Amino acid sequence: MTADDLDVAISTMAETLRPATDRDWRATPGTGDWDSWHTAEHIGDCLISYAGQLIAQPSTRYVRFLAAADEDATPAEVLEFAATGGGIPAATLRTAAPSVRAYHPTGIADPAGFAGMGCVETLVHAEDIARNLGLTLNPPRDLCARVLARMFPHAAADVAGVDPWTALLWATNRAELPGRPRQTHWRWRGEPLDA
Repeated sequence: MTADDLDVAISTMAETLRPATDRDWRATPGTGDWDSWHTAEHIGDCLISYAGQLIAQPSTRYVRFLAAADEDATPAEVLEFAATGGGIPAATLRTAAPSVRAYHPTGIADPAGFAGMGCVETLVHAEDIARNLGLTLNPPRDLCARVLARMFPHAAADVAGVDPWTALLWATNRAELPGRPRQTHWRWRGEPLDA
């Protein structure tokens, strides 16, 4: 996973959600108990925190900060916050040495792991928003296949032959696949695949 992959995920999110920024995102469900506005804010916060991890490289905790959109931000502005949040780790990834490692609860992650986490956060939460706004997120399937292989290697073999976007949604408990158990306690792999 690379900064270019994260760029594609971010542009897919922005292009899909931008047409609905004239609607009330605080009145529209997002992820779990969050509305669409707070789900978009979460995307931006996660992505900015990944950049912080890559820069500070802590081994036992997150860097101690929280990124938040202004409370009076419009849907267009909170989408801008989420997209900007993606640009920061993408820039950081472009300068991070492959040997960089930093804390994440799913394992001490490398730059590819943080790029993959950013793609998962962006795509699945953008899907949550899009579904609830009546939109269709349609990310490139080659990106979804790379995300699935890097972040969910334990599940990738189980979904061989399945549309990669559908498989990624299944791996993150957003879709059901016939004959396969629902992923109610899913977890990605943050640490390098060779660790």
